[in-house]
Amino acid sequence: MRIFKFGGASVKDAKGVKNLVNVLKETGHENTLLVVSAMGKTTNAMETIVNVYFEEKVKLRSAFQDVIDYHNDIVAGLFLDAKHPIYSKVKSLFDEVQGFLAWNKSPKYNFVYDQVVGYGELISTTIISGYLNEIGIQNNWLDVRDFIKTDAVYRDTTIHWEKTQENVNQGLDRNKLNVTQGFLGSDDNNFTTTLGREGSDYTAAILAYCLNANSVTIWKDVPGVLNADPRYFKETRLLNTISYREAIELAFYGASVIHPKTLQPLQRKEIPLLVKSFKNPKNEGTTVGKGVGIEPETPCFIVKKNQVLMKLSSLDFSFIVEDSISEIFKLFHDYKMKVDLIQNSAISFSVCLDNRFGGLQELLNILKGKFKVTHHEGVSLYTIRHFNEDAIASLQNGYEVLLEQRGKKVVQLVVK
Repeated sequence: MRIFKFGGASVKDAKGVKNLVNVLKETGHENTLLVVSAMGKTTNAMETIVNVYFEEKVKLRSAFQDVIDYHNDIVAGLFLDAKHPIYSKVKSLFDEVQGFLAWNKSPKYNFVYDQVVGYGELISTTIISGYLNEIGIQNNWLDVRDFIKTDAVYRDTTIHWEKTQENVNQGLDRNKLNVTQGFLGSDDNNFTTTLGREGSDYTAAILAYCLNANSVTIWKDVPGVLNADPRYFKETRLLNTISYREAIELAFYGASVIHPKTLQPLQRKEIPLLVKSFKNPKNEGTTVGKGVGIEPETPCFIVKKNQVLMKLSSLDFSFIVEDSISEIFKLFHDYKMKVDLIQNSAISFSVCLDNRFGGLQELLNILKGKFKVTHHEGVSLYTIRHFNEDAIASLQNGYEVLLEQRGKKVVQLVVK
């Protein structure tokens, strides 16, 4: 069985959905499971709905209507009959999420987020499954929440592998084309959970592991895995092959093409991961699998924007040792600050953080009671794997380097 994952960019409009069909026609679709993300920027729009629900309820109707209109335009571009049942199916899903917000009593942002934002995937797969059936490509629509079970840590959940494996074994027909959602799971109370932004890749890997799939293909708007993000770097090279280990290293440092959690379940069963272009499905793309290194071997550039560089020094010039560092990292954990780089000396400790859950100010207030603290917000962390001096020089030109750290294969620069 094969797993195909299509991201939001690939199905952002009716033309994109029709192109998905072209990919299936060119590659075949027997014994295939499609994992599909929300359409276009729908996840951002659903996040806006959650935000206005908590902060400006007067704007809630307008925020919903924008998302409804966007999806209705896509449906109109796919189905000629203006009274096609797909309209009522999509409306029913929007009614569900609006109904949840009407009766919800929970003040917990992360819980509400997971119950609301995941409707982007439920709606996109409903439209795509319906369109495939409409044009004669018979398929099963599956609710992935019936299969992937998790804990109840909303927005940052952990998979219950045994229960998920059992659900897949019992409820998924491997002999048909199946369409399901990325990004989503459910807890023991059947509330929706999410696997983190860009978690649809992880969904594909989870299902591939449970199905002992032959391969996972991630369909992107780029030719494959590149040595740098073309949004930030002018000259990029396609990487033809990458080992699991190399890909995990790149993902760890923040390469955006492959979700960091995606590779572990694939590596355990040696399931190849293919990254290919939905614009040119016959091209080879990149293969991630068992092997050595990277081909061609070239510097790989990774950038993380909007980071926080923090320097902590002891107030009395005492050493920052194990007890202090343990206390600091517990605070990072408590405030959900992702640590991307650390560097320490006898009396100071520098760290580059991702403030993705907005806990920075509270964290600073606590740390300033125990340490001398300086910090820079809005910095960028550049990582170069397989670096050379020319690669480093290309980043130093025009930036102020706040911190540099070198290893044998990796150099990291925090700049502003």
